[in-house]
Amino acid sequence: MAILEVQHVSKSFGNKEVLKDISFSLEKGQVLSLIGSSGSGKTTLLRCLNFLERPDGGVIRVNGETLFDAGDAVTGQESEIRKKRLHFGLVFQSFNLFPQYTALQNVMLAKELLEKEKPDYKWRKKEIHAQIEAEAKELLDQMGLSDRMDNYPHQLSGGQCQRVAIARALALKPDILCFDEPTSALDPELTGEVLKVIKSLADQETTMIIVTHEMAFARDVSSQVIFMDDGHIMEQGTPEEVFINPKKERTKQFLSRYTEG
Repeated sequence: MAILEVQHVSKSFGNKEVLKDISFSLEKGQVLSLIGSSGSGKTTLLRCLNFLERPDGGVIRVNGETLFDAGDAVTGQESEIRKKRLHFGLVFQSFNLFPQYTALQNVMLAKELLEKEKPDYKWRKKEIHAQIEAEAKELLDQMGLSDRMDNYPHQLSGGQCQRVAIARALALKPDILCFDEPTSALDPELTGEVLKVIKSLADQETTMIIVTHEMAFARDVSSQVIFMDDGHIMEQGTPEEVFINPKKERTKQFLSRYTEG
């Protein structure tokens, strides 16, 4: 069974149709790269999967559970949205760390807020806090930030901030980790730091969806690739099929920009 099933998802903003009949599936442990020109709908698709935007149509399932069905009003209720987001961890292009919190506090925050809602929290507060802190420290150590845990975002480089953001996304143990152009705000050296972390996660068979303009990286790390254009999936397949033997002329035109010269 696919860990993620997306069927006929559509999304419009006003009169502009941004996603047009998007369908694909993703198996556990696979890495899906979404490529395409700016404005092709890649980020909107990620935001719909994370329910930061509500799709207008279609069906989204994770592990066989229907998270959204345009034909079923119950799945669109706001009261259920936060639960659905827990299936996905999202790493933003611009980090979106809380400036008033340290790296460690940023990673701990979401888990602590969730635990506070449980009936036994006040009786087990110290124990729960210690466990969350230990898990957050382990994640930051995994990101190579064991000596930066008490630093605030303004004391960190862009690459370090993005690694904190990755640790934060992993803290809730999501089914699928999503990246929205995670290196576009970084210089080449820091880009390499972040791509190395993502490659390590791929080697650990972390299920991921990555919106990226790093074509060589996408070709190297992906299980499958989707090329989007004007809200459509124009082409999808293995990295070899899309990058080496693309079928659509539009795909060839797009990829030629990265091979010229």
